[in-house]
Amino acid sequence: MVAAAAAVGPRSRGRSASDNTLLITCDRHSQTAARFGVYSKSSVPVEISSNLSLLELDPLAVTEQTWGEFAQALATAQSHSGPILPVVSALAAIAPGELISLPGIEDLLLMRRVRDEATSGRWTSVIVDCSGQRDPLALLRAPAVLSQALNRLWPRHRRLAAASERPMMARLTAAVDHLDGDCRDIAALLADPHTTAAHLVVGAGSRSTTVLTAQMASAALMGLPVRAIFDNSGSVDDAARMSAVAGDAVDVVTVPKVVGPLDRSVRLRKLNITLPAPGGRPTGSAAARVDLVSGSDLDAIYEMSWHQPLPEPDRLGLGRSDDDLLVTISGFRYPVRLPSVLRRCVVTDAAWDGGVLRIRFTPNPAVWPQKKSAPARKNRRSDD
Repeated sequence: MVAAAAAVGPRSRGRSASDNTLLITCDRHSQTAARFGVYSKSSVPVEISSNLSLLELDPLAVTEQTWGEFAQALATAQSHSGPILPVVSALAAIAPGELISLPGIEDLLLMRRVRDEATSGRWTSVIVDCSGQRDPLALLRAPAVLSQALNRLWPRHRRLAAASERPMMARLTAAVDHLDGDCRDIAALLADPHTTAAHLVVGAGSRSTTVLTAQMASAALMGLPVRAIFDNSGSVDDAARMSAVAGDAVDVVTVPKVVGPLDRSVRLRKLNITLPAPGGRPTGSAAARVDLVSGSDLDAIYEMSWHQPLPEPDRLGLGRSDDDLLVTISGFRYPVRLPSVLRRCVVTDAAWDGGVLRIRFTPNPAVWPQKKSAPARKNRRSDD
């Protein structure tokens, strides 16, 4: 409801003729089309006004369509490449109609369609309504998690080696690289503070502040630039608690109460919802900094740090998977890509102080580049 109200809100009335907004819903049971009085066909944008269009995405329909294309590429590569990884054969054998829920894939393919619309150049702005998702942050996390799992299963250097040794594998590696590239593109787009602004809508209930605290911590871990929290609780006390959780960099907006159903554009406008624009400042892990604390070469100590809320400090977990640091906060795990200098290091210590997570690294002697010692200088005899 908040997303729909924002799409027709004050800013929309001030748009120029060249502005064009796309409202995307990710809920197969969405009533947004009915609210606007239009007939919507899944996966096809429909015009609501001269400046606004609606795209309703059915996650299963998107998955079936795009998975069919990917599986066909795998099958074609397999037919030309002979025996390959068993998991590839298994994936290629899954027909689109057989999909019920493939963990991570459905969310990725949904986000890929959102990415395609956002980067198409057709729209001035894209508003994505994730209210129909059981866990919106899990949806946004999917591309990074799937990329990490894919590269753990079949690392890119092995894919390239396989393609060079067996040219017929090139099609297969290209298909997998394309999928991995999509994952990375989407994750980068979501964390880009110049193009993306995230807004959290919090309802009424005794758990509202607890849920908001966890969501803000997860958003910081993902580097998701949260710009506003919309308080839909109607409680003054809840609004005060939300402001304390949000901090100074995030606006807290109280959604006004309107008498009657919000089933028409003119009624949605009464909410007077405006979404803050992207702020241009990276947050959380996207703003991580790396400092050389002391030493050099194998004796060096590096520290990676970023502002990270921890609702439950005792549930902080750290792990490592190739070039990713796996960080778990209150049961929410996310792969943070390590800067190049830290990929040849091991974690030695971690601390959380003053809202900042600090992780220390030291070089791994097994993979750290060694300085070549200078050749010994020969003494030259001089004959008197």
